[in-house]
Amino acid sequence: MDALQRQRIKKLRQQGQTYKSIAVLLGVSMNTVKSYCQRNDLGGTQPTDGVGEQGCCRNCGVEIFQVLGRKRRRFCSPECRTAWWKANPARTEAATYVFTCQNCGERFEAYGNKGRKYCTHDCYVAARFQVAA
Repeated sequence: MDALQRQRIKKLRQQGQTYKSIAVLLGVSMNTVKSYCQRNDLGGTQPTDGVGEQGCCRNCGVEIFQVLGRKRRRFCSPECRTAWWKANPARTEAATYVFTCQNCGERFEAYGNKGRKYCTHDCYVAARFQVAA
């Protein structure tokens, strides 16, 4: 790798480009770009621009450092994520489904699983193996 390529890698990385996109632009291996960036402190976490929800925790508002090439983080910690979801229960209601158990006929609710058939594991076993519940 020549000096011109090194300069371009540094410039593109500072603009937020991923290892893969830089490798394609310069015609070098992605591992070459990655190792160069890691040796020269151009990899890892980069601060966000601080604009909107992308750069701040939804719960406490602390600035979040994003990892380039990965999904954006919305919360600074698992504790903040849990606190936010507890304070905003209406967001989870959209993923709650109401069913009738195919074994016992009882109505039940399930969160996040729209293909559920049985209210409990015992009902599943009873229906699957024809065991009296």
